[in-house]
Amino acid sequence: MLPLLSSTTDTLSAGSADLLALAAEATPTENAPDTGGLADFLRGFFGPLFLVIVSIVAVFFLFTREITRFAQFIILAIFIGIVFYVPGIIEVIAVALARAMGVSAE
Repeated sequence: MLPLLSSTTDTLSAGSADLLALAAEATPTENAPDTGGLADFLRGFFGPLFLVIVSIVAVFFLFTREITRFAQFIILAIFIGIVFYVPGIIEVIAVALARAMGVSAE
């Protein structure tokens, strides 16, 4: 005969700490996806796409003779390209800004 629901919940609540510890140990960490190369994959996939879009927009600005907008766009594209292609630059900039403001950044 099946146990009543109340006796099952009493059993679970009495050993809930042991049950949670068992569930935490049973979680497979070796089956987790490997995300180590994800940034390199995204950089390799979106990098050429970024360069094509920048080239098309820059050529458009040159043909319409909007030199000021072209210069602004190129400066912005260079900044975005540096952030995109140099992965550690954000951390370096953040540490430099923190030190410039007098905050200990370790």
